Amino acid sequence: MTFNQETEAELQEYRDSLGLKPEDVANIEERVLAQRQVEYERQPKKPNPPPPQPERFLGIPVTTLEFETAKLIQKPGFLGLGKSWEIQRSRKKARLFIQDLGNGVSLEMVAIPGGTFIMGSPENEEGRRNDESLQHQVNVPPFFMGRYPITQKQWQVVAALPKVKIDLESDPSYFKGDNLPVERVSWDSVQEFCARLSQKAQKTYRLPSEAEWEYACRGVTTIAFYFGETVSTDLANYDGNYTYGNGVKGEYREKTTEVGIFPANPFGLYDMCGNVWEWCKDEWHENYIDAPIDGSAWISPSSSSRKRMLRGGSWFDNPESSRSACRNSYVAGFGNDDLGFRVVCGAARTL
Repeated sequence: MTFNQETEAELQEYRDSLGLKPEDVANIEERVLAQRQVEYERQPKKPNPPPPQPERFLGIPVTTLEFETAKLIQKPGFLGLGKSWEIQRSRKKARLFIQDLGNGVSLEMVAIPGGTFIMGSPENEEGRRNDESLQHQVNVPPFFMGRYPITQKQWQVVAALPKVKIDLESDPSYFKGDNLPVERVSWDSVQEFCARLSQKAQKTYRLPSEAEWEYACRGVTTIAFYFGETVSTDLANYDGNYTYGNGVKGEYREKTTEVGIFPANPFGLYDMCGNVWEWCKDEWHENYIDAPIDGSAWISPSSSSRKRMLRGGSWFDNPESSRSACRNSYVAGFGNDDLGFRVVCGAARTL
């Protein structure tokens, strides 16, 4: 221990008054330190605290990730003349796990908390179609959903895995790019993709039910778009020659865009609005009469229909097709350059 000069002088004076030599002081210090060591070793040892356990969702360890979301806010125009739209950005957090696909490629799966929502659109929503009625309450259990639509690189890696039932084309897309969404994939080929991925990962990967898709897309919002009352081509990829509500015209890119370049929705999911239509598990039904209310896929065992549900709009369509409630369908055995998909993870549930 080091003392200041004044304290050191006082100690030296005290040692001199006692007639202590330096070796005497050293002996005393040694005995004191030895005694303190004995007392320390006699003290009960506190166990080391256990290492912190990772947070889990549906039994799977998850990590927390920050993301950017956005809203369209209408502002009065200059000197009160007219109105304009302003993008208001904010930061949020999502929980996810990362599935290794091999070859340095991974799949990010976002935790979607369970909840209850109103599925379908109200009668006064612009662009509303009859197949979006009747509005009904649905209780959706928790699940994981792909942070992005499946990309061409992800498709290629999974298409190289062992065959389960049918062959897969390794590079089916019209627009080429590793981080572009895969398109021109049929519903049937997507079933094979999910089967191969499930076999590799030892988890159940599948298409979302239509209810799961709309619930995840809305992200607790209740209006036409998760961005607000309208949408902008600064926030999504659709045909910007057309407008929705009081929105303004924008860019028509005439092709798909890389996943994740626009802000996410409130759950941390990207490209739920525009870019490519996304396959769902359900068969096509012309309205919601007798639709399930537990979040499960609506499939009738006796049905001979080959039409399957699509959601989300695309680069080719006008903005009203990108509404959270908008529905579309296509024959299961065919694909197109505006048809893609994303996967969910969880126990398969079918009504």
